[in-house]
Amino acid sequence: MDEVFKALADPTRRALLDELFREDGQNLGALAERFAMTRFGVMKHLKVLEEAGLVVTRRRGREKLHFLNPVPIRAVHDRWVSKYAQPWVSGLADLKTRLESSMEKVFEIYIRTTPDALWEAITDPDIRGKFQFGNRVESDWTPGARIEVTNPKAPGLLGEGEILEIDPPRRLVQTMLALWGEDVQSEGTTRITWEIEQVADSCRLTVTHDQMREGANDQLYGGWPMILSGLKTWLETGQVLTTPGSLRYT
Repeated sequence: MDEVFKALADPTRRALLDELFREDGQNLGALAERFAMTRFGVMKHLKVLEEAGLVVTRRRGREKLHFLNPVPIRAVHDRWVSKYAQPWVSGLADLKTRLESSMEKVFEIYIRTTPDALWEAITDPDIRGKFQFGNRVESDWTPGARIEVTNPKAPGLLGEGEILEIDPPRRLVQTMLALWGEDVQSEGTTRITWEIEQVADSCRLTVTHDQMREGANDQLYGGWPMILSGLKTWLETGQVLTTPGSLRYT
């Protein structure tokens, strides 16, 4: 968390995060146009944000695009804000309401675990329920297999999808159609990509949620920071992270 606090201490870096909130997935040139400094100066600030996990980059052809990653800020909230605030106040720190202007969202988190243990947590319905609002995600986990999302406290299916690619314990690509309400069902099918990379004694988990329309309902993707924080807590401590008891699926 020291790197996160250090990155957020600089007003230029906070302004860069505001720019990515306004329009996610910008390249260096587009960002540099909005600041009274050289491209090299902006690049140095972006590097600090990337090292802190607040920005995630993706290559698209010759371009390097930058995406806001709210997961570390959610972790700061869970560690330093939520225990001092009333539950209704914690919504002020929840970034889900701010992620509304892109067809693609990228989330990244480091977890001290092994790739096999992380893969099991993602694909085991009992473990999944411990960090994803009690939802069970079940599948044969083979190419083309169906995915079903249920919750013991809710009737019927909350979501359904299909396995597009699977390479245990490194990569999983799936579709998802949210079914818990007419407002989200009307958004249609989206795609979720899970990528696991071992880094020393930890794993870097990157979740990319894309193929969403501009201005898509934030229920589709707004829960990811909470889900990934809960996943990290479970794998590192064996404890269930206390989060609002929503029945939504992401």
